[in-house]
Amino acid sequence: MIDLHDRVIAITGASRGLGAGIARAALAAGAQLALCSRGRAGLEASERVLTERLDVRDADAMRHFAREAFERFGRVDLWINNAGALEPVGPLIDIEPESFRALIETNVLGVAWGCRAYLRELRERDQRGVLLNISSGAARKAYRGWSGYCASKAAVDRLSEAIALEEAERVRVHSVAPGVIATAMQAAIREKSPREFPDVGRFIELEQRGALLEPEAAGAALLELAFDPDKRSDEVCIDVRD
Repeated sequence: MIDLHDRVIAITGASRGLGAGIARAALAAGAQLALCSRGRAGLEASERVLTERLDVRDADAMRHFAREAFERFGRVDLWINNAGALEPVGPLIDIEPESFRALIETNVLGVAWGCRAYLRELRERDQRGVLLNISSGAARKAYRGWSGYCASKAAVDRLSEAIALEEAERVRVHSVAPGVIATAMQAAIREKSPREFPDVGRFIELEQRGALLEPEAAGAALLELAFDPDKRSDEVCIDVRD
């Protein structure tokens, strides 16, 4: 793991899963952290860790969180939009409009408002940074029962590419599909019925043969992409499995 003692990292959706894994890996490497989530953060607040509870769908709350992070630490070298949702799962014909809307708002608008908040702080302070948006292989490959999730992650990829063009002088942008990770979301996927999610067997098989990444390992790979010159990529959309 690279040394991050001179780095400041902001992570959304940091209460569990990949977000908490990134936070633990970054803290162990010496970074200072600004973490937000709807529930309790995965790390305790401290001199090196700022925590805040918010909903990423609230643009004003995201703006406040970004400003607080910059005021606390002076800068944010890396911003990771990790917060996301999988549900509802099932054929679109059976999905309730409100649950579908909530998914799109979290996975697309939540990422957009995080990007906007970070970019505005960078512009106001004439600083540069790195922006990572967590995508998925589902952005490239459709799955039956995941219409909302697939659509939202494809939107994250295109959003990231547009920002990379708009803000090339200010920020390096990546939309990263981090692989299949051992999280509560994956456990929930494996509990789905074949009617809800016909491809459930594939994910059960991945878990049975030990193919899932641990959150801290996946987090370390993302941090290396952001800060290790040897791991740097010029591509915006990256699938770690490639």
